Amino acid sequence: MPNSPALFVQSFAQRVEKYPAHTILFLHGGGAAGWMWHPVVDRLPEFHCLVPDLPEQGQSRSTGPFSIQHAADLAAEVIRTQARAGKAVVVGLSEGAQVTVQLLASAPELVEKAVVSSALLKALPGTEAFYSPGLLAWTYRLSVAPFKRSDFWIRLNMKYAAGIPEAYFAQFKKEFQEMTESGFVNFMVANQRFRLPAGLEKFTAPTLVITGAKEYNAMKESARELAAALPRAKAVQISLGKGSSLAAEHNWALTAPDLFARTVRAWITGTPLPEQLTGL
Repeated sequence: MPNSPALFVQSFAQRVEKYPAHTILFLHGGGAAGWMWHPVVDRLPEFHCLVPDLPEQGQSRSTGPFSIQHAADLAAEVIRTQARAGKAVVVGLSEGAQVTVQLLASAPELVEKAVVSSALLKALPGTEAFYSPGLLAWTYRLSVAPFKRSDFWIRLNMKYAAGIPEAYFAQFKKEFQEMTESGFVNFMVANQRFRLPAGLEKFTAPTLVITGAKEYNAMKESARELAAALPRAKAVQISLGKGSSLAAEHNWALTAPDLFARTVRAWITGTPLPEQLTGL
């Protein structure tokens, strides 16, 4: 059974006394923690922002084992206890986007609006056998554990696998070094096995579903499937232009934080989305 302690949560409220009291809950991707949202939060001073570390990551390592449902349940409790009026706009990226999707199905009454960026809902072709717990454990033992002191290897993973800019090397390195075998297996299994949950029709508030223009077809198909399952969803793709990469567009909260913040603000306020987002 999952452990019961609450998630570690950072709360930011820079200028909310001058604005309507919207709370935004930001849910990060796997292999990171709440720090990945700081560049976006810094650009949204008019909102009350809640930034938790998800189970088995960052400062919430004692709240595992990680699963999408367990993370969604703990995120729901954060909204109930810390959000203004007990509701929040929920913004999730990658594994955090999958948690957001589960939250829309299991606790729709807590979510004011949602932004779901790169929520994988389909298997990547040819990968089903690779994501067995036993094989993932060996992957950790061979490609993570022996290299925890190798800045070269950590930086290689950060840049090409995660799409995280060099400025965040210290934070990424800390997460890489503190990742446990069980945590690695749990994240990867949860990410690859998550599928469209039942109950999404109950969430009738607006949802923005996003995928990178350079992401895998499985991710784009996932976005279309999610948008079709939600009563009030809009599916778009983000393009960061010539020379961009799959990893950079997947992790655009860090590679393009100003654009990400403008997108969230536009979705909350009902104003036009930035031109870099086009129909999917």
